[in-house]
Amino acid sequence: MTTTNINSTRQHPPARSDFAPDFLWGCATSSYQIEGAGQEDGRVESIWDRFAATPGKVRDGSNGAVACDHYHRWPEDFDIGRDMGLNAYRFSIAWPRIFSSVDGQPNGKGLDFYSRLVDGMLERGLQPWATLYHWDLPQFLQDRGGWAERATVDAYLRFVDAMTRRLGDRVQHWITHNEPWCTAMIGNYEGLHAPGLKDFKTALQVCHHVLLSHGKAVPLIRANVPDARVGISLSLHPLRAASDSARDQAASLRHDGLRYRWFLDPLHGRGYPAATLDAVGAAAPVIEPGDMEAIAAKTDFLGVNYYFPETIEDAPGEGPLSVRVLPPKDVETTALGWEVAPEGLAELLARIESDYHPGPMYITENGACYDDVVGPDGEVRDEARSRYLQRHLAALREVIAEGVPVKGYFAWSLVDNFEWAEGYLRRFGLVHIDYATQERRLKDSGKWYRSFLRQE
Repeated sequence: MTTTNINSTRQHPPARSDFAPDFLWGCATSSYQIEGAGQEDGRVESIWDRFAATPGKVRDGSNGAVACDHYHRWPEDFDIGRDMGLNAYRFSIAWPRIFSSVDGQPNGKGLDFYSRLVDGMLERGLQPWATLYHWDLPQFLQDRGGWAERATVDAYLRFVDAMTRRLGDRVQHWITHNEPWCTAMIGNYEGLHAPGLKDFKTALQVCHHVLLSHGKAVPLIRANVPDARVGISLSLHPLRAASDSARDQAASLRHDGLRYRWFLDPLHGRGYPAATLDAVGAAAPVIEPGDMEAIAAKTDFLGVNYYFPETIEDAPGEGPLSVRVLPPKDVETTALGWEVAPEGLAELLARIESDYHPGPMYITENGACYDDVVGPDGEVRDEARSRYLQRHLAALREVIAEGVPVKGYFAWSLVDNFEWAEGYLRRFGLVHIDYATQERRLKDSGKWYRSFLRQE
């Protein structure tokens, strides 16, 4: 895939008919970011509730207690998705709605909510894609050490068992975890996400237990769900060395070992990269017999979340691997400063296919943050986001034509939402949310996606 190929597609915009008739078209969301109802129907505190309540952790001092009030307004949101022409919808399940203690029984009201949610999707022709963990760990588990403790793997399996037993008659597609990198590194090493820790050894142990819980969940889900399709969603970037120098090239390889191969290698039965294990030294996780075999459980698909490429330079003494990720320079960026690089999506997918042949792949997140404004006429004219979607779908069309088995695309996100440490200052949605009134308003990008999906 070349940049020239991608650019040439601007004269030939992508059309739905360019993709297979059974290609899945969806939007993605997550529980803490949209649901609200923070203390309703037995929901208990999550690590994000605790983190957001800590001064200085969220830029605007906000939290997800109300968010988009999706807990009460989901029928309207699903109607919007149906009318947009979606045939799939990716959501996540809030663990704190299901269990309130380590040894307690599943909360019936929480189970009932997600049962209603799934029925609502099916009634509107939306194939449900359930993510079991999208970062909202119950605080009572974090109080016992969180994902750094092996006992959390067992607690997760109880949660998985409860959800798959309740929803498995209607939900076939299950994603065990969303972005283990963010759970482990951003939450436990960089401290920018909940639980806000800054310890590299803890982060690597968290990562190991998250991957282990994934591997152990795969056979459990299959046992509970007839014809289950199980996978995991990884946040991945194509990586580029900052220069041709030997130092930057070596730094890029070091970063690649932790950012890319640390996840994909063990998931595909290769164990953790030996050079990376050596590099992390005493921070390496405790691995018990049988762990790596469990992590390598055969999955049915790989979810890929793509936003931007990373440029790496050698930075002696900086971070555990002496590397620095450089900010984009002299390129188009989103409001978050992320490089807009549709060719990176094609490059990443082609590499994954070449390196691992994982089987079917799905783009489980792809989207852009812009500073959207409601105009005097009530319209949100987010042309940059429409262009972003068009260019990334053009790149996807080209890489599929080259033989990479991508079977679906979920735009991030259906609605504006609580954007983690950015609070409500950032907007990714195809639907604008007025947080004061909870009014939903389809942006121009949502109208573009609707026209694309309806083949208008």
